[in-house]
Amino acid sequence: MMRTRPLKVALLGCGVVGSEVARIMTTHADDLAARIGAPVELAGVAVRRPDRVREGIDPALVTTDAQALAKRADIDVVIEVIGGIEPARTLITTAFENGASVVTANKALLAEDGSTLHEAAEKHGADLFYEAAVAAAIPLVRPLRESLAGDKVNRVLGIVNGTTNFILDRMDTNGAGYGEALDEATALGYAEADPTADVEGFDAAAKAAILAGIAFHTRVRLDDVHREGLTEVTAADIASARRMGCTVKLLAICERAADGRSVTARVHPAMIPLSHPLANVREAYNAVFVESDAAGQLMFYGPGAGGAPTASAVLGDLVAACRNKLNGARGPGESAYAQLPVSPMGDVVTRYHISLDVADKPGVLAQVATVFAEHGVSIDTVRQQGKDGDAWLVVVTHRAADAALSATVEALRKLDTVRGVASIMRVEGE
Repeated sequence: MMRTRPLKVALLGCGVVGSEVARIMTTHADDLAARIGAPVELAGVAVRRPDRVREGIDPALVTTDAQALAKRADIDVVIEVIGGIEPARTLITTAFENGASVVTANKALLAEDGSTLHEAAEKHGADLFYEAAVAAAIPLVRPLRESLAGDKVNRVLGIVNGTTNFILDRMDTNGAGYGEALDEATALGYAEADPTADVEGFDAAAKAAILAGIAFHTRVRLDDVHREGLTEVTAADIASARRMGCTVKLLAICERAADGRSVTARVHPAMIPLSHPLANVREAYNAVFVESDAAGQLMFYGPGAGGAPTASAVLGDLVAACRNKLNGARGPGESAYAQLPVSPMGDVVTRYHISLDVADKPGVLAQVATVFAEHGVSIDTVRQQGKDGDAWLVVVTHRAADAALSATVEALRKLDTVRGVASIMRVEGE
């Protein structure tokens, strides 16, 4: 039996994602009602520019007073797609205080202060859903929170930013430089006018914090995530990776330590073998591997950005929140019982690719090898090129701690025969 009184939804924000949410709620109203067990009614839309024409949305629903909309006692679910820290945090906690559940796509807020939101939801017996905050339409948050709740997740590795993947894909497949690839990404709408959040890794780092927190039952904040962007990746790095049978990707990597007593979370460019499935993730697509004790290795792949894909994830959460409202139930809350310490980047163990500008004379290679040995970093391969007094050494190491590699690089810079350290890149996925 379907309940006749509709569940009322407040939409905070009506940009690219919000407008898609409103459109799908309208065009799929009958299907949503059938799946939920009650009609769903868009009861208000909070915007900053009320005079803007919004196709398919009744102007009578539009308001600039988001706080008043979040406070309404008749609202069952609030959808927040404003983004940023404030006023989003205040609006979400206000919604909880007034009995509404919340669906959000706000990765920045969740990574910065997710614990506050979870505590407010718990206090007021409400739901907090955020599938759209990571990888848009790709089902990733819910499998980690629910499907793998009985398993032990050891590693999450993946491409979680479509803009940077597009740029690196163009640099690899078309030979484009970073600036040229960024211009193309901007022209196609993949990159914002200010691309800093994407290209400097902030967007991916926020997603890594969320994924690590869920996977390891530990509160992980944005500040806990080591972050490097791709602005320093050069055509020479791409070419060197290709000579190794690799490609370069901006990866988010969340790992449980081998002894299980700590975790790490990091975002940085890395070389991965062409045989790895992530190497074939092209354009603006995302893909994430989850490795666990019982399930083994799982891969999630699909469009990680865009209005319609993100709206799909928002609507999935809306259905879940509405069903719980009807049944007097709650979805999964925060699981942070393990509260494992987050280790610094220096504890991370991986392989490295180092390119050195050196003097082209006898004994240089021996000096460089001695420095690596003194710091406990074992060399796997060395490639040397030289002409007219100039030379390049490309060193690929065995697995070593990041702190040991950093100490090695500092020592190399002090050698008279080393003119400069041209690039350092980690090698992952082997």
